[in-house]
Amino acid sequence: MAILNVLRQEKKYLMSLSETKGLYGLLSKVLHEDEHNESGGYLVRSLYFDTPFDHDYYEKEDGLDYRKKIRVRVYSSKAKTAKLEMKEKSGDNQRKRSLTISKEQALSMIEGNYEFLTSMEEHFAMELYLLMSMNLYRPKCIVEYDRTAFIVPENNTRLTLDMNIRSSESDFNIFSDELNLYPVTSPDDVTLEVKFNNFLLGYVKDLLDSCGKVQVSNSKYILSRSISYF
Repeated sequence: MAILNVLRQEKKYLMSLSETKGLYGLLSKVLHEDEHNESGGYLVRSLYFDTPFDHDYYEKEDGLDYRKKIRVRVYSSKAKTAKLEMKEKSGDNQRKRSLTISKEQALSMIEGNYEFLTSMEEHFAMELYLLMSMNLYRPKCIVEYDRTAFIVPENNTRLTLDMNIRSSESDFNIFSDELNLYPVTSPDDVTLEVKFNNFLLGYVKDLLDSCGKVQVSNSKYILSRSISYF
């Protein structure tokens, strides 16, 4: 089973819905749309894990240079597989590694069972097993939102527009059709994420400079723990 291993930089911006509509019009004329784009975007649903003392949460809150997040991600409640991912950030650089796991394996992780990772050949699987077992990682929240994505294949640049971010800190079944989710952002807020290798191409930078946006360091995981840390 191949491991996805991506190393790049990431910038996040906050935009209004009206500003996003203008940017979408520009991007759709120039860039390649993600093949999964639909009217209103496509679903992204992630289950985040953390230690009993929320070490990963506080690494982000305290602004540590190195920090990480571990999650299981699906794009439909009907999915038969899921992505088990670890995102690590050091300074401006971000690394994401992921494994494809079965629905049954994802459900076993919700119960705190990571044994299946020991039977995988990839070194990354054993790394995750040791990390999650020794530090007693458990599910903390589900984050769900609607995403529209664009691609610049020349240097592996990816631009995403995420809206309607909602969460649950009580139900961890990412395959459920009846999740009790609550909004964690304003209906008018849209998060623009720009992920790129080394540098942004000039015409992409010009497109982004043409719209009103404010750079932020918002983490969807942090936003979605709002009930626990209100």
